[in-house]
Amino acid sequence: MIFQITTMLELSTIRDHFEQAVEGLAKRGITDAESLLHDIVDLDQQRRDKQSDLDQVLAEANAKAREIGSLIKSGEKELAESAKVETSTLKSRAKQLQQELHDLQEKQKEALYHIPNIPNDGVPAGSSADHNQLVSEWGIIPQLPKPASPHWDLIKQYDIIDFDLGNKVTGAGFPFYKGSGAKLVRGVVNFCLDQAEAAGYQEVQPPLIVNEASGTATGQLPDKEGQMYAIVDSDHYLIPTAEVPITNMYRDTIIDPGNLPIKNVGYTQCFRREAGSWGADVRGLNRLHQFDKVEIVQISHPDQSYQALDEMCQHVAGLLQQLEVPYRILNLCGGDLGFTSAQTYDFEVYTAGQEKWLEVSSVSNFETYQANRLKLRCRGENKKNFLLHTLNGSALAVPRLLAAIIENNQSQDGIKIPPVLVPYTGFEMITT
Repeated sequence: MIFQITTMLELSTIRDHFEQAVEGLAKRGITDAESLLHDIVDLDQQRRDKQSDLDQVLAEANAKAREIGSLIKSGEKELAESAKVETSTLKSRAKQLQQELHDLQEKQKEALYHIPNIPNDGVPAGSSADHNQLVSEWGIIPQLPKPASPHWDLIKQYDIIDFDLGNKVTGAGFPFYKGSGAKLVRGVVNFCLDQAEAAGYQEVQPPLIVNEASGTATGQLPDKEGQMYAIVDSDHYLIPTAEVPITNMYRDTIIDPGNLPIKNVGYTQCFRREAGSWGADVRGLNRLHQFDKVEIVQISHPDQSYQALDEMCQHVAGLLQQLEVPYRILNLCGGDLGFTSAQTYDFEVYTAGQEKWLEVSSVSNFETYQANRLKLRCRGENKKNFLLHTLNGSALAVPRLLAAIIENNQSQDGIKIPPVLVPYTGFEMITT
């Protein structure tokens, strides 16, 4: 069994396996990991010392209270009054220590929120996407007559997606899907949902807005990159992915081991600011602020989570194979790994019009990192409950998948619909 450290709140693990934690964070390119973790351990020691001081003062105050009762019963009023003064002083000291302890706890929690998950041993070292590890490829790259058109030209030609209208009504990155384009989106979503249900996932339709506690529990908050849309004068946020509300269904929950694994799927609109994105990589459907996505989520026993990760990857691969879209799978390196992830596999599809690969799915195992924040546990023997593992993956994200379908299936006659989607769309070809 692969040993894995969880940083969020499991300070005893950091103390007991300090060097391994430093090495793991170094995989992410965190060069000051040793200093960072020393500060966390020091904070925890200060918290422990403060808690010990508080316990001692409270114990003395309780003892004095009992002493006062005995002195009053025995008629020793002067000694009782003196003891009351001492008790009052102890209570004031206790109140001061409680505030100091609270401040240390908040400081410690804030520090922990800024430590990412420790990569699994199977994650390659590297500082950027250039160091991601190619796992496998599938499919034949389409050989189209030159020049093949990118999807942003094709959608105008066939009038199926309107970015200008979206820009008018909302702004850049909020397109309108029209006619065959809207039916194609709906067809992809329903196909993905049906496939997930056949694989044992229970469908849920979650809220599109979550509170701050939910965003914090799954690691989207604190929002270090400014990607979430915050609702003014509220502690609520538009969801960046269905992962957030679906995983938070199990916040503050103790699961019976007989109910594992838990498998949910949900279709939602997703909202991301995509701050700092520009250039050719964001053109057309490549990067949007609002987009459709089907998300699969699993709650797993720690001993079975990597088997679940493999199963989820096979599920995504099966979807793309049925859609006849060429794809490749990448094992993300430490420097490209998401903040809360222990290991992630990205699926990228090939787009013949752009002649490039676009990510359509990330399948991740968070191990106990999210569960720690969620307080999501499994009922263990002798009341020894333990943290569960959480996993999720896009199955699938619609816009870039549409870009690949539209570009790869273009011809002089129109855009051919993958046969598996025809029962969902009701047509085999998009024409003018």
